[in-house]
Amino acid sequence: MDIPKIHEGEYRFCLIMWEHEPVTAAELVKLCQEQLGWKRTTTYTVIKRLGEKGVLQNDNGTITSLVSKDAVQAYEIGELVEKTFEGSLPAFVAAFTKHQNISEEELDEVQRMIDRIRRGGK
Repeated sequence: MDIPKIHEGEYRFCLIMWEHEPVTAAELVKLCQEQLGWKRTTTYTVIKRLGEKGVLQNDNGTITSLVSKDAVQAYEIGELVEKTFEGSLPAFVAAFTKHQNISEEELDEVQRMIDRIRRGGK
């Protein structure tokens, strides 16, 4: 499945949708006003736009996602690595770790991920 480009405001909306789905459009209006400061019309515009992009489905006012959070995040990271680091994952990791404090627990988790990938898992 092709992942459509989701812009920053749309992504913040999607985070709310993914957390509460299935959710009514009316509830999304309330949540977006509380969490994003959006007006009702803004929320409905984003629902319509993301529906047209194939990101969500509006079934008689009940909103559900058609694209998962994991899929969107994987796509965005892939785009970032390709665009900014010429597709080089090691260059991305080097740039990221150069300016971040990484805890021992985080390093252990990354090592477990690497070990799992080497064993053929995902």
